[in-house]
Amino acid sequence: MQEAAKYKGVNMIKKYKNLVLICCFFSICVVGLGAYTRLSDAGLGCPDWPGCYGFLTVPHHEIHSEVLSENFPGMVLETAKAWKEMIHRYFAGALGVLILVIAIGALLLNKRNIVPTRLPWFLVVLVIFQAALGMLTVTMQLQPLIVMGHLLGGFAIFSLTGLLYLRLCSKPIPGGDEGARPQYFATILALIVLLVQIALGGWLAANYAASHCADFPLCGPESMQHFSLWEVFQLPMSQSNYEYGVLSYEARMSIHLLHRFWAAITTIIILWALYRIWIHSYSSKIKQCVLTVLCALIAQLTLGVVLVLLQFPISVALAHNLMAAALLLSVIRLSYYIKVHS
Repeated sequence: MQEAAKYKGVNMIKKYKNLVLICCFFSICVVGLGAYTRLSDAGLGCPDWPGCYGFLTVPHHEIHSEVLSENFPGMVLETAKAWKEMIHRYFAGALGVLILVIAIGALLLNKRNIVPTRLPWFLVVLVIFQAALGMLTVTMQLQPLIVMGHLLGGFAIFSLTGLLYLRLCSKPIPGGDEGARPQYFATILALIVLLVQIALGGWLAANYAASHCADFPLCGPESMQHFSLWEVFQLPMSQSNYEYGVLSYEARMSIHLLHRFWAAITTIIILWALYRIWIHSYSSKIKQCVLTVLCALIAQLTLGVVLVLLQFPISVALAHNLMAAALLLSVIRLSYYIKVHS
């Protein structure tokens, strides 16, 4: 009887882990679809929320033309853009349902004290907040602060679902790693600097500033003369529509330049942290995590350079977004192993 109960418990945990893994997959899909929607200028493909022109799916222009002209006067239905936006919403909705199921499952399994409960329910709260930001993104016509917040929320959900999976699946490092433990602060510093860089990338994307710096490594021979931190952090004036950006050319160029400058700082700090961890740790697990972060960092830098040299193709820009998420998760994974298993 006890063996049967033990087997049942192990099987339930295995299914729960698989569900969390599926949730991780959905979260990175939502990040990618959100980036693709933004990069293809489809963020206002549906001017209302959560439906599209009052329908649960993209309406057929010929069939619903009277309804569209009556309820959304002056709006032109672009079916391709609308479907990009709605597919993103469908995946985001499915992700929200999955996270709720995971949170409820954590409560049921917590009777055995074998799964964390606070993190899944924090994810539920985060999803609700993210849904509110998604609504505001549309209703406030792509206001840059809201767009940046929505992007960061997607990264946060992906990172935390990945962290939840790590907590469920990671095994203690045999004997620990006393050499790596003092380097925990270095990984936290690298994580903070990386988060700032991702936020700057979100600010750049929200203000449509990518194409305003099409040279490398700077934006042109006189770009530094027009660079201004004040221009970078100024809030766009109130507009009825922020699509395609409203800031001046100089402001957007400054935003892009700062993103590049901070990328250099981020690279130096991450490499410094990885070097310290590598020379002080003796666990193969920790060293494997270091190599993962290094590979993700090199890939992200390469994609950033290629993105500029090829004049910002959507495919490379999308890969740059996804690799930023992978780099973030790899740094979180390294920090987690040093904190918990050393």
